[in-house]
Amino acid sequence: MMENQTRGHTDTSLFSSLNPGAIGKTNRMRENILNIEHNTGGRNCYGNLDGRITWTDKAIGQVAALLLSSAAALVEFKTTLISSTNGAAVDRVLISWNTSTSPCSGNAGNWKGVLCLNGDVMGLQLDGLGLSGDIDVDALAALRFLRFLSFENNGFEGLMPDWRKLGALKSLFLSGNRFSGEIGDDAFSGMGSLKKVHLANNRFTGRIPTSLATTPRLLELRLENNGFTGNIPEFRTGLKMFNASNNRLDGPIPPSLSAMDPSAFSGNKGLCGKPVNFDCTIQSPPPPLKSPPPPGTIGDVESSILSAITGILMLTAICLLAVALIIALYLICRGDRGRYHYRLHRGRSFDPLYSPNNNPTASPSPSPDRASTPSSSAGAGASPSVGRLAFVRADRTQFSLQDLLRASAEVLGAGNLGSSYKAVLMGGEAVVVKRFKHMNQVGREEFQEHMRRLAGLQHPNLLPLVAYYYRKEEKLLISDFVPNANLATHLYGKDSSLDWSSRLKVIKGVAKGMLYLHKELTSLVLPHGHLKPSNILLDHSFNPILMDYAMVPILNPGEPRNLLAAYKSPECTANLGHPTRKTDVWTLGILILETLTGTSPDSYLETWINSISKAAAEGNDESHWETVFDAKIQGNLRESGGQMRELLKIGVVCCREDLDYRWDLNEAVERIQNLKEMDDM
Repeated sequence: MMENQTRGHTDTSLFSSLNPGAIGKTNRMRENILNIEHNTGGRNCYGNLDGRITWTDKAIGQVAALLLSSAAALVEFKTTLISSTNGAAVDRVLISWNTSTSPCSGNAGNWKGVLCLNGDVMGLQLDGLGLSGDIDVDALAALRFLRFLSFENNGFEGLMPDWRKLGALKSLFLSGNRFSGEIGDDAFSGMGSLKKVHLANNRFTGRIPTSLATTPRLLELRLENNGFTGNIPEFRTGLKMFNASNNRLDGPIPPSLSAMDPSAFSGNKGLCGKPVNFDCTIQSPPPPLKSPPPPGTIGDVESSILSAITGILMLTAICLLAVALIIALYLICRGDRGRYHYRLHRGRSFDPLYSPNNNPTASPSPSPDRASTPSSSAGAGASPSVGRLAFVRADRTQFSLQDLLRASAEVLGAGNLGSSYKAVLMGGEAVVVKRFKHMNQVGREEFQEHMRRLAGLQHPNLLPLVAYYYRKEEKLLISDFVPNANLATHLYGKDSSLDWSSRLKVIKGVAKGMLYLHKELTSLVLPHGHLKPSNILLDHSFNPILMDYAMVPILNPGEPRNLLAAYKSPECTANLGHPTRKTDVWTLGILILETLTGTSPDSYLETWINSISKAAAEGNDESHWETVFDAKIQGNLRESGGQMRELLKIGVVCCREDLDYRWDLNEAVERIQNLKEMDDM
């Protein structure tokens, strides 16, 4: 014991007991600590003549705390990373990870991708940086307040790391990498705080771990585009988002997931039950009447053949009976009550849509306010019969619901409000059909009145409504297909290359569209309400086109708070407050910050905004701004840095928590329109 207190003690067993990693790893951590000590003026060590580092009594007494310091842990974590684009030059990607500064200053992060709260590291968001190598979970375990990890769209590969060492983690985002292999059934045991887990677009195989299904607070789980097999385990109630499409899952869908959108299970041919509407009872052949005897004699062989023939005959009889029942059901339902249409498209489908049994090619009487318009469906001003498409534009070639059902279809995606399908009609025209999930409490007259209001909106930056379909259990909105994807794809996709001029063009167009909505829909508190990158389509010239606007009046009561982007604003989240006309300004500010930084706020919105606000307030040289703007537009700082900084500051003001200091939309739009692509030289 006395020997351990001697000046100059260098026993590595002390470090091994503090950090269970290898000695080499501990030595790297020790070097990182020394760098921190020297950079901060510490005098806890001195060098021997032979170059060895000798530790003083004071250093030995403080080493445990130093080993747990955020800076040391992060630098240690960085040593196992590789830049996929620059070889081993990960320091270029994480240039701000320098021990001369602290990772956090209050709620602002000083290091790239570091999220902070009250001076502690609470998250890492290192998306799309071309990183690979090993994820050192042991180093991350030293970050006591770590709650959020996002390594999406990088090049990490191999088996899933052991995240159980981060027991307090709340959000884990690993989508868009090359992780592979099976995930252990107990991989998430003890992680009771997990709320969001995204593992999509990897190469995982094997069964979905039951430890994930039994996590008590899980709200979101994305597993699509992997190779998971077997049955889906029963999940606890409370799951808000689930997607397991395009795997190799089979068996019945558990009751806890039966209310999810059918697209969440597409691409799994073996799944059955709700909501995919494939009967589980016809998937397995009936058992033989008796077990075949052990082989060995001619009689045994004959008995086995007889059993096989019996099984085949029974299966054939069941199939014939099923066909007969379907025909009978069709004959029963084809009277005035109508009929169901169900069409599969490459493994995906529209659910049955109800349409009245009329001549599909016949045209109904024109509506009173569109009597001169040739149509195959009721006009927007009429009260269309249940099951007919109601067209709201006189300049469109019209089609019937049957035409729509016969069209080839492709699932475009599923969001908070519903699922979107691309349908190509017989003449080659492409339209988008959006099915809404949260409108079954809106009355027909109220719904039709709002459709008439939307039909009157005409602006180049708004996606116009073409037609709609009303049934109590089913609401469809039909619009033209825009081929150049949405802003989110261009910001976060693997092949994204949106330059500064295009981003400025997008923001200016969005601002014009928002201002038009606010001038035309004066009776609505939230004329848009759901502005975000995935709801902004881009045409081939990168002109923005807003969609999913003005949805609040036709959503079920209470649903907007759970579904719409505007309800994440400070005025709505504080004590369940209510939106104002400035809430749309807040969503515009968030959009500006996302577009300029190339990062998504995800769960820790306030921290994300604060970190950008701090950068905007303190940035005074070009090297500082490189840590703020998306790497794809940093090259424009020399010619356009002033305009880029000004737009960033506009976004920050639009996001101010205090409504008195947040601009109204008119002022925000005016300042945005005054921006230019390049600075005055």
